[in-house]
Amino acid sequence: MVIPRLRLLPLLLLPYLSFSHAGEQSAHWLDSYKQDDATLFNDQGYRVKRYRAPTPEQTEGATTLTTAELQTLQQAHPTLSLIDVQPQPWQAGKFILKSPRQNITGSVWLPNVGFGEPSENWLSYLQRELARLSNNDKQHPMVFYCRADCWMSWNAAKRAHLLGYQQLYWYRNGIDGWQEAQLPMVDASPVAWP
Repeated sequence: MVIPRLRLLPLLLLPYLSFSHAGEQSAHWLDSYKQDDATLFNDQGYRVKRYRAPTPEQTEGATTLTTAELQTLQQAHPTLSLIDVQPQPWQAGKFILKSPRQNITGSVWLPNVGFGEPSENWLSYLQRELARLSNNDKQHPMVFYCRADCWMSWNAAKRAHLLGYQQLYWYRNGIDGWQEAQLPMVDASPVAWP
């Protein structure tokens, strides 16, 4: 008798399956990741480590944009603020630029404001710059971005929402998506701090 391959597959996997005996619980290989998952976020819901990892589809208080949607938004709102939050080392009172950075034309670069638990100085820097960019208008449209698979812009957009800003957007694919679409970029310099 010939056993079809599809029926044979479960029989071949049988030696690799772990069975729990009565009263015992077997550990799943993902359990350690799931336990660690809780440590990725703080009590306020900000991502606090492993910032370069797959991101969700949305962030709190912001509309997620594709590259085409961002281009359309730029045309509809010429005064739109584009905010690059790519982190940058800070030492001895200045940003340490390890390599040149390019971003979307018209962007401002606010490094380090996307950390999950920024210091009071970085929070003040963010608040000051958002007020300046919006001219203290909580309805001013703003787009936050970083790189693809980067939680920094996710955190920054969420924080801006909690600061009361209403027209927020998250360009999830960030500079990588813009570059992939072969759209123009310019050399970037961080906004001075403090």
